[in-house]
Amino acid sequence: MVIVTIQIRLRGNDGGGLWLGSLIAALSYGVASMAMVFINKAVLMEYTYSMTLLTLQQFGTTLLIHFGRVFGFIQAKDVNLRTAKKLLPISLFYNANVAFALASLKGVNIPMYIALKRLTPLAVLVAGFFSGKGRPATQVSLSVILTGIGVIVAAIGDFSIDLFGYSMALTSVFFQTMYLVLVEKSGAEDGLSSVELMFYNGILSLPFLLFLIIVTGEFPHSLYSLLDKANSLSFTVILILSMVMGIVLNFTMFWCTIVNSALTTTIVGVLKGVGSTTLGFVLLGGVEVHALNVTGLVINTSGGVWYSYAKYQQKKNKPRKVITDAESNHRY
Repeated sequence: MVIVTIQIRLRGNDGGGLWLGSLIAALSYGVASMAMVFINKAVLMEYTYSMTLLTLQQFGTTLLIHFGRVFGFIQAKDVNLRTAKKLLPISLFYNANVAFALASLKGVNIPMYIALKRLTPLAVLVAGFFSGKGRPATQVSLSVILTGIGVIVAAIGDFSIDLFGYSMALTSVFFQTMYLVLVEKSGAEDGLSSVELMFYNGILSLPFLLFLIIVTGEFPHSLYSLLDKANSLSFTVILILSMVMGIVLNFTMFWCTIVNSALTTTIVGVLKGVGSTTLGFVLLGGVEVHALNVTGLVINTSGGVWYSYAKYQQKKNKPRKVITDAESNHRY
């Protein structure tokens, strides 16, 4: 509830409020995304049914928003069939992204998982160019390419290669790219808030996910396993935390993409990955440290800092436009 209130207030008419809203959205997404990687990894180490885990997270998100609307804690428009049809591709890409990412986490250590996912900004840049957004500034392009080079260098130092896990992560990159670009487009054209996008995503996701857990054979084994582990307090706490963080991550990702851009969202993911990678060397199994990993992280971080500077200069040199209250309300 607090997050929703902040979102509404930060979408004011003053430039300072918009800048602060963009910053908070980016930081919120970074923190939530970093925490979610470790929480999901911890759950999957004890509970291997990744598709069922995703279904539980989506069910929890949809149920919370529904009751929030019923009791007046959350303001959101009623579900519209026409809007749902437009958002259906977003929902499909979202679930494909998360499903393949979770499948990758089961076999790939956290540092290498993050390194592979850092290829997303480059993919978003290419997708944006071919979707008609035009050619990005030279410094922006070079900084994202440098980030990608850092990923490759860090990946070369991995001596515990899981080819299946690698393929799952790269497939997730593709779906996340399509998902982020479509979310940005839908937020701009339909004027939906972050909470509304989450609600539509949950409603559209559940039938698809229920079908998948049955077809893949997870159900009913995943249910039996869940009931067996229900007596474990530590597992129950981690599972509940996973569902709560799933809601927070969904909200912050939609929010960050709408008030910033798809590329900014993925760059934030890259930067938070530096902290996640460092912790991943020692937490939840850990990995052996190699010089190439450290070198790749330094290159990657340099690319992220360069990108931030390039975007700041781009925004600074752009002429300001005074907009009326009506125009502002139409935009958001």
